[in-house]
Amino acid sequence: MSKSSGVKEKYSYTQNRELSWLRFNRRVLEEAMDESVPLLERLKFISIFSTNLDEFFMIRVGSLFDISSINPEHIDNKSGMTASEQLDSIYQVIPGLVEKKRRIYSTVSTQLEKYGVKDVPYEELTEEELDFVRKYFDMEILPILSPQVIDNRHPKPHFQSKGLYIASLVRDNKTGKKSLAFIPVPKILPQIIMLGEGGRFIRIENIILQRASELYGKFKQEDSCVFSVTRNADVSFDSEKFEDTETDFRNYVQKLLRKRQTLAVVRLEIDRDISDSLRKELSKMTEVKTHQIYIDKTPLNMKCVFELVDKLPDHLSKRMLYKPYEPKWLEDIDREASMMEQIRMKDKMLFFPFDSVEPFIKLLNEAADDEDVVSMKITIYRLASSSKIVRALCRAAENGKEVIALMELRARFDEENNIGWSKMLEEAGCKVIYGIENYKCHSKICLITSYKRGKYSYITQIGTGNYNEKTNAMYTDLSIMTANEEIGLDGTAFFRNMLTGNLEGMYKRLLVAPKGLKPAICQMIDEEIKKGSDGYICMKINSVTDRDVIDKLAEASKAGVDIQLIVRGICCIRAGIPGETDNVVVTSIVGRYLEHARIYCFGKGENVKLFISSSDLMTRNLSRRVEIAGPVYDEDIKQQLLNILYIQLEDKAKASFLQPDGSYIRKCEGELIALDSQQEFMDMDLHREKPHVPKQDGVKGFFRRLFGRN
Repeated sequence: MSKSSGVKEKYSYTQNRELSWLRFNRRVLEEAMDESVPLLERLKFISIFSTNLDEFFMIRVGSLFDISSINPEHIDNKSGMTASEQLDSIYQVIPGLVEKKRRIYSTVSTQLEKYGVKDVPYEELTEEELDFVRKYFDMEILPILSPQVIDNRHPKPHFQSKGLYIASLVRDNKTGKKSLAFIPVPKILPQIIMLGEGGRFIRIENIILQRASELYGKFKQEDSCVFSVTRNADVSFDSEKFEDTETDFRNYVQKLLRKRQTLAVVRLEIDRDISDSLRKELSKMTEVKTHQIYIDKTPLNMKCVFELVDKLPDHLSKRMLYKPYEPKWLEDIDREASMMEQIRMKDKMLFFPFDSVEPFIKLLNEAADDEDVVSMKITIYRLASSSKIVRALCRAAENGKEVIALMELRARFDEENNIGWSKMLEEAGCKVIYGIENYKCHSKICLITSYKRGKYSYITQIGTGNYNEKTNAMYTDLSIMTANEEIGLDGTAFFRNMLTGNLEGMYKRLLVAPKGLKPAICQMIDEEIKKGSDGYICMKINSVTDRDVIDKLAEASKAGVDIQLIVRGICCIRAGIPGETDNVVVTSIVGRYLEHARIYCFGKGENVKLFISSSDLMTRNLSRRVEIAGPVYDEDIKQQLLNILYIQLEDKAKASFLQPDGSYIRKCEGELIALDSQQEFMDMDLHREKPHVPKQDGVKGFFRRLFGRN
């Protein structure tokens, strides 16, 4: 697609979000290559990579299909690409990632075999194992199988997204006519069957595949495979699918969805090399084109990895997993003393998963029983399946407190769980509200209001992650509890505004999206721009996609501001572009825990401004969600946050650095190692610059001045 010189300049320091995400997921896959990571954990990283890619196809690729149908001329504001061009680039890149996954999976599997853990092909079963598998098939599998030959009387079935199916090309023994036959792999069955007390196992689809030829009656099987389809998963309209465009596609999409009986297949995965005839029939049946078909010789449902880990004997699994980490009770919090009184004396911060979530749960339980507490208000996005937090809220309501839960029922893939909890809260007497139409409530705030001696007082908790004890043990997140009166008053205003659907509310201390957060961020960047080379910005976030913020950061870079971005995933600003983003360094860290905490840092020394937030620098967060960033005033907590930033910017084990061309390099023991080949990704890059080594002296120099250390 041709672009004028003016348009080219517009995209000179930005890149497409989908292609940036693919590079992030590649970094997840790279963790499975790290020999310092235990073997079963390496297998988990391959599974996480696969699950991420599944969701990417269901949501992002599905969305691009919708956009290409609705408005073929729509242009991505960070790459100048149409939706069709983005799809072309995605489909060009995926085969290389699938092949890399196969190689890594093969390497890890070979190493696991040394410990007796093996995915056994049917033909390699011992006589004893074969006898067991035959009996298992006859007794447990065969009674619930539903084989079908597709012909005029048995039309094409609907294939569920990410379900497993056995496909066979069969020939009628009498007429010689060829047909396509298939067998759904029942979801009620376990994914793997252990073969004895050791680590040998067989996948359920391979058992069915081997016995399929016995199930077609007069038909003779000529070729077969396991396959899976991935469908566009946006069954109902979700404004986030168009998060990077100003155009309102809502009405168009609703019309489009009404016309559909089933959503389109966006990917066909096949587990082995097959004949051209079978491939052609599968392509025709699923209505996919050649570039949407992938031969993936790893398990098509990699979630079987977690089932395997659960089923392995402890003496095998423990030596190949991370040693369990027990979160610590924060040293400056007295277990026996009142949490509310301790917070009134001094702000407290929890850093998950290293700190235990129990102090916050203790706070809720204490507030539930405190006769001076009149209300407890909280925003809920995702909850654990067994939530101590909800139980504390229910007890508070049963004790006569006003409990208000702002529940987001549209948390993707968590809707059913949230509906169940909302019913439980209501039954206990809590008032449950469901946010504002068209704006997901993604903020993390809990407000406890007390009334004593004629005066109201507040304890406000602001976090970067969900109120979910399970993810608190898996994600790095921050939670600050404060008795600051102005923050408490802002908290009361926030909930009052949410109850009345008011997005225009004014706040003294809190930065609240969709109206107040983005302007405040841009204003603070402007303040650093005025300082020129003395300016400093460091932001730890999950993703950067918002064009306005990206342009403002580029403006700051041109003014000489030192900009350090710690971005785990999507990063649409390209660092090190001459004359544009020379002063921007982007670091990405992928490791044992999911980096989820958001920290905003503007300035340095005594004038540093620090915030923690629920919001990334994405258009959806800043403009289409209710998000909160809370200021940090406590000097000790400021120091803790700056230490977190310092450690991550100086990381030499898991940190990688974004290059001008979009690729990443890793600094390991002083050496720079390329993480992805530019050749593999060259079709997805609009601009190819000379490899760039990010400045390290800027990071060290700043923190030397800040901490007074060498």
